[in-house]
Amino acid sequence: MEGNIEIRVARAQDAEALARIYAYYVEKTAITFEYEAPDAAEMEARRKEILEHYPYLVAEQAGHVLGYAYAHAFYGRAAYAWSVEVSIYVASDARGQGIGRKLYAALEDALRGMGVLNINACIAVPRTESDPYLTNGSLAFHKRLGYNMVGIFHQSGCKFGRWYDVVWMEKMLGEHEEPPAVVQDFHGIDQ
Repeated sequence: MEGNIEIRVARAQDAEALARIYAYYVEKTAITFEYEAPDAAEMEARRKEILEHYPYLVAEQAGHVLGYAYAHAFYGRAAYAWSVEVSIYVASDARGQGIGRKLYAALEDALRGMGVLNINACIAVPRTESDPYLTNGSLAFHKRLGYNMVGIFHQSGCKFGRWYDVVWMEKMLGEHEEPPAVVQDFHGIDQ
């Protein structure tokens, strides 16, 4: 399946698909700590805001959006310009087919092209081995892609009446020279 997947920049007409994909995670999992799924208009507003500076990519096959990944500012201070936080969501019925790996590869290439050096991922993890709303799948996925654990916040989020821990993972994309090159805004996958 992976060979037929096109990775491209998200467009306005993707908003319904983005909302549908994300709604599953909001309503049925503790992967995200949002309680109410945003509608297509809200997803479009988020997409537009992110694309002002950062990549927002989708995986598409035969005209169907199967997943998306994006980066945004890590923290609102100038000294963090070389760091981003990333998020990824793959349609619940398309997981395990290499889509996430392909999305993240394209996202990392785009970030490297911008001059971003640090990628940070905030990941909810279950507090028990058997949790109906969350597994360690995201943690394992990021580990396989070369992310390293840098910290854990205990009982940071409560969803579905349960407390969840949050781990932070990071991946370095390049050398940290002094002074660093200026980070550029995202201008497309083939920058």
